[in-house]
Amino acid sequence: MGFVKNPVKGMCDILPQDMRLRERALSLIKSAYSRYGFEGIETPVMESIDNLLSKQGGENEKLIFKVLKNGADLQRALERGGELAESGLRYDLTLPLARYYSNNTNNLASPFKALQIGSVFRADKPQKGRFRQFTQCDIDILGDESNFAEIELISATAGMLCTIFSEMGINDRKFKVHINDRRILLAIGRMAGFTEDEVSSALISLDKLDKIGFDGVRAELIENGYNEQSVDKYLGIYSNAEGQSVESFCAKIGEEYLDLAVAKSLNEIIECATASVPDTVELCFDPTLVRGMGYYTGPIFEVTTDGYGFSIAGGGRYDKMIGKFTGKDTCAVGFSIGFERIITILKDYLSDEAGKLRGEAIAYLIDKRAPLERKMEIYAEAQALRADGKTVTIVPMKKNLKFQIEELEKIGYTKFNKIYND
Repeated sequence: MGFVKNPVKGMCDILPQDMRLRERALSLIKSAYSRYGFEGIETPVMESIDNLLSKQGGENEKLIFKVLKNGADLQRALERGGELAESGLRYDLTLPLARYYSNNTNNLASPFKALQIGSVFRADKPQKGRFRQFTQCDIDILGDESNFAEIELISATAGMLCTIFSEMGINDRKFKVHINDRRILLAIGRMAGFTEDEVSSALISLDKLDKIGFDGVRAELIENGYNEQSVDKYLGIYSNAEGQSVESFCAKIGEEYLDLAVAKSLNEIIECATASVPDTVELCFDPTLVRGMGYYTGPIFEVTTDGYGFSIAGGGRYDKMIGKFTGKDTCAVGFSIGFERIITILKDYLSDEAGKLRGEAIAYLIDKRAPLERKMEIYAEAQALRADGKTVTIVPMKKNLKFQIEELEKIGYTKFNKIYND
């Protein structure tokens, strides 16, 4: 059997020019978030399979890349018919953060503002903007029960997105932040007559509304065994909901199902965040926003931009997850950036210039037959230029010098010193 030169399906090789664009975007993200007081952390790419299958990750738990036990443990599992995996690749950064925080609470500030950037893995169907290995950029605030946390996360993320695109020379890109609250979604389900378990299942169908429409959601709910009268009552609450304010929409929900303080707090988040984001960002109440993760307990949000059929960021409050590890609930709210999707959009807009070296870049092309003393001089000279902050490469001169220089220009080199065998 021969070696396979292509990467595994859904995973990508990254060329140098793409890597330069990614690193520039990552640098802008880190810089923008650090100005809001978020601190960098890192967690392992593998987590215990028990953590990953804890019914916190919604549909993503069906997409886990499992890692088999090894040695005698694997043999015993095979013989006894038990679970063959003991760990798996993380499908997001939130669950690992919850474990990290529960394990390191005494060494962290309170509230703790975390910035985490890393690869996550999902056995998904690859398509544009969707991969099996991709980078996420998460900011989270742990230990703050107030809605200041949501306002801060939305403000920081909106500001960061605008910074990236403006720094890249893209000033016409607008963003919309959709905001809802998990408690509103649950209240509507209960009002329609669904049990708690039925509400959770119904939300999976409602989450497909933008793809299959109301008729498709209705058909799926009935097919799943829901009472037709309850389904019609459930979906009727969402009809003509677009453009409604938080207060007017929630007025349709009985106070026995929804605490009025939920609507008041959500409206405050929208109003305060609107006052703190750039003009190119619109915030809107979206009562049909679900977010697929089962761990959300309060406000949820998602960012979209015109012309693309995917969200580029999403998050929400998850006050119950850390308690799964510690036995004591801890307030937590986070926002996750789909880094690969941002790169996809940037590459649609930018020319090849964006992936070139930045600043002065100098190439020394040396004839291999040049005297040793001259080579030593060049290496000393190059080192001095690097110490001065310049990018310098030293390469052997090729026969087709013109083509060699053209290739270096594509990378971003602007000055060429040719050293011949004098």
